Amino acid sequence: MFLVRRASQDLPKKLTGIANRSFKSLKIQGDSVDSSIPSSLTHGIHVFHCPDAVGIVAKLSECIASRGGNILGADVFVPEKKHVFYSRSEFIFDPAKWSRSQMEEDFLKLSTTFNAMKSVVRVPDQDPKYKIAILVSKQEHCLVDLLHQWQDGRLPVEITSVISNHDRAPNTHVFRFLQRHGIPYHYVLSGDFLKKYGKDIINIHHGLLPSFKGGSPSRQAFDAGVKLIGATSHFVTEELDAGPIIEQMVERVSHRDNLQSFVQKSENLEKQCLSKAIKSYCELRVLPYQENKTVVF
Repeated sequence: MFLVRRASQDLPKKLTGIANRSFKSLKIQGDSVDSSIPSSLTHGIHVFHCPDAVGIVAKLSECIASRGGNILGADVFVPEKKHVFYSRSEFIFDPAKWSRSQMEEDFLKLSTTFNAMKSVVRVPDQDPKYKIAILVSKQEHCLVDLLHQWQDGRLPVEITSVISNHDRAPNTHVFRFLQRHGIPYHYVLSGDFLKKYGKDIINIHHGLLPSFKGGSPSRQAFDAGVKLIGATSHFVTEELDAGPIIEQMVERVSHRDNLQSFVQKSENLEKQCLSKAIKSYCELRVLPYQENKTVVF
């Protein structure tokens, strides 16, 4: 869930004040939600990645305001000595005054003006949900968690299929769930899949690597008496578990944990970390940064 916050009245002054000076990062957040906001207004999100230049923030604000839109919040990141600009803006607008096609055209003009590498706008209430396939190995805790979140409407995606390199019997809980909801299950995962697919894939792995590899890493970590466990969600690359990181989480464990509670804590972290990474991706919070990093607003 996210909290919609209305932009404060002095936001134009804030934007004017920063538009012509250098800064590393900026976050503007408005006042609390105003109950007087008409229900006819719709929520939009825009992300921008371009070479750094004077006046980008002002032009972004002008683009939205000129169509009667109102900025709810803006995140800006300008890394030192990199000459690049990143931003993510949330805004409200009246669809009767600013059509979806006109919005695309307006942001395209802005993208052309600043030679943008990435300019994406989404209107969650109007645009189709992201279509995803879930790739799963033998363990099912993350798969089951995602399916239940999707079923409850807490995951803003459309699950088109589940693909695995492990076969599952038709009488298993997961297989029956997929059949009930009309989600195909494919038992296949070739080695050159990543090259053929060519789009973004998000992976989750526990924070027991690289210290504990091979079979039963949780058992190895438990036997070693570790005090901190974690999970990392990242984009998939050809190098194993080495893609740009999207989200990481940690939790303490102690001598009071047995192997069962130890494993349960580790699996819970993986579920939370993967879910947050997917939601961040769908909400346009994740942008590529340098060769192997990300900007996550």
